Amino acid sequence: MVQAYILIQTEVGKASVVAETISKIPGIIQAEDVTGPYDVIVRAQADTVDDLGRMVVAKVQQVDGITRTLTCPVVHL
Repeated sequence: MVQAYILIQTEVGKASVVAETISKIPGIIQAEDVTGPYDVIVRAQADTVDDLGRMVVAKVQQVDGITRTLTCPVVHL
């Protein structure tokens, strides 16, 4: 299982709607709207890195109101 944090920038005033919409996507563990340079931070999981990438591109980035994403895979050193 691969997990990652997805840092999301949204259009002004769209953070809470984006977080709510993303939280319903299968594989999303948690989605929270936050303050700072990013508007929403998501914790996601998938079986493989490829599956995670497909989720981000095909599902997360397609949510209306998102302007940019940054995916940070969790590593265990």
